[in-house]
Amino acid sequence: MSASTSPRATATGHLSAGSSSAGNSSVGRAVPTLAAEVARVVAAGNCSGCGACVQLDRGLEMQLDPAGRSRPVPVQLSTRRPPAGDVVAAFDRSCPGRRVDAQAPEGSVRHDLLGPVVAAWEAWATDPDVRHAGSSGGVLTALTAWLASTGQVDQVVGAQADPTDATRTVAVAVTDRAGALVAAGSRYAPVANAAHPAALDPRGAVVGKPCEVSALRALAGDTDAPLLMSFFCAGVPAQTATTDLVRSLGVGDGERVTDLRYRGRGWPGEFTAVTEQQTVRTSYDESWGRHLGPTTQWRCKLCPDGTGESADLVAGDFWHADDRGYPVFADDAGRSVLIARTRRGRELVERAVAAGVLTVGPVDLDAVVAVQPLQADRRRTLAGRLVGNALAGRPVPRYRGFGLLGRAWRSPRDTLRAARGTRARVRRESSRARS
Repeated sequence: MSASTSPRATATGHLSAGSSSAGNSSVGRAVPTLAAEVARVVAAGNCSGCGACVQLDRGLEMQLDPAGRSRPVPVQLSTRRPPAGDVVAAFDRSCPGRRVDAQAPEGSVRHDLLGPVVAAWEAWATDPDVRHAGSSGGVLTALTAWLASTGQVDQVVGAQADPTDATRTVAVAVTDRAGALVAAGSRYAPVANAAHPAALDPRGAVVGKPCEVSALRALAGDTDAPLLMSFFCAGVPAQTATTDLVRSLGVGDGERVTDLRYRGRGWPGEFTAVTEQQTVRTSYDESWGRHLGPTTQWRCKLCPDGTGESADLVAGDFWHADDRGYPVFADDAGRSVLIARTRRGRELVERAVAAGVLTVGPVDLDAVVAVQPLQADRRRTLAGRLVGNALAGRPVPRYRGFGLLGRAWRSPRDTLRAARGTRARVRRESSRARS
């Protein structure tokens, strides 16, 4: 790659940058290296664990740290060395710990909380087995199976239980219906789909968290990006939360977990762990509310986009509501809200409906917001949390186009409360880390 070539990571050629800045300095000033910039994001607590930085340097590998978070770790020296400044610029525009931009695709209308919308539906998988297997109607599972098995894409990058230890989660490339069903259901644990070697293949597709599709979109651009599908995300719990939950349900240290599902096989379904000796279960409300959710990583609490704005297509739980308007987690046949962010996403849904893969109907997006209170609350108070984080001495990511200041002015008390609480929390954590 010549010095004048803009860096763009592809599935067959990943940008690399070593830790040395030799030969990459301007007059009187060394150009920052990718390794140093990645380390700064991690040290600041702003790493989401998406894995996109691995696309820029295959000398990095995503590993679990002692706290059970997926983080980039240098495992070998980079063998390819384009100009370090170019790679750092690519990292700076794509890393969700540095920058996230609100999207405005052609033909979309912006919803105040749900982001750009080209079209939206209530949806579920037409196949009742797929609908039952998936987390909320099996929409993404159905699309994955259909796209892969019909050859419309070379593969769909997604996540599934690690075959060697089902308490862990790994990124995989799905190429047929059977693989899609193995990967069906949510995984409330660290995994880095954006680090998969096929995640930037323009002939493929990716199902990923909002931070993963945001990074991939920024790296690939609009013309060379794979089909990007996402889901409403409440954050990534620590791996230790899964381990502790399994142990609390009575699985012994010597028992190997052969299957683990966080939900699905019903809506929302149960947390279920299977060993050779026993099967243990607990409710979604118990598993997420008391064990997994409280361990959500810090970067997720500062997230401006839990609804996948950078995706072509995004699905989310369209919960039934009680008399007060709050979501009800009683088991039922699953259904999703399905939002096409781009014309590509809308055309995909139209083809899937015509092929009998999906069943869709009209949807009221304001009704969706009413049963997704976490997404609304986080967006409303995010400006306060960012200010509190900065006042405590931590750098914050740059978020553009989300209207955060306007929301802060509309909720001044909540903003102030969030700022004070965040500053106090960060200072406590920093004090504990130093002691």
